[in-house]
Amino acid sequence: MTSPSTANSERARLVHLAMATTARTGENTTRALLAKEARMPRARIDAIFPTDDDLFDAILERWYAPDIAIMEEVIESDLPIRRKFYEFFARRFRREKDRFREDPAAFAVYCEIGTDKFENVRGYIDLADHYLSELIAQAQEEGYFAGLGINRALSLINQMVVCYTLPQMLMILHEDRLEEGKLATIIDTLFDGLSGDARGAAPVAGLRIA
Repeated sequence: MTSPSTANSERARLVHLAMATTARTGENTTRALLAKEARMPRARIDAIFPTDDDLFDAILERWYAPDIAIMEEVIESDLPIRRKFYEFFARRFRREKDRFREDPAAFAVYCEIGTDKFENVRGYIDLADHYLSELIAQAQEEGYFAGLGINRALSLINQMVVCYTLPQMLMILHEDRLEEGKLATIIDTLFDGLSGDARGAAPVAGLRIA
């Protein structure tokens, strides 16, 4: 009988191989292809990953594990709330940028696959929103984001920082335009001004000549 540690090691090795295969071929790795690449019986691959979605979910788990660790570390830290917000986004952005620089072609492949299989990815996006909601609640306890419900603040903040959280933006914009210094300015701006108050920009029924 295979020990749990041996089984986990084998699973991790196969996930790593599947990711390397996807980067090389430019396509999502199926169990059939993985069995060929690993030179293992298909039955053994199927025993570890009962469906192709199980294999893809294992790849996602490996891809997002460092991001989850980053978010949990920031949430649990004793940093001032503004700095928590900055680190929450900046550390993950830095990781994505490093991954993009390491292999732009593979990065593009994973972005395309993630878009095609968005329902599999959604849970990780929802988890990031959960952690951000915790940060928003902490900020509101200190008097920030007055007059906004957590869901409203969450939506607004996500829209303000989307260039630093959407991986595809590293390919759409030249990476030099996405600077951590700019992100810090965005964070300071939302802390200095984000609230539910109406301050003159809300739409009106029509325009009139001054």
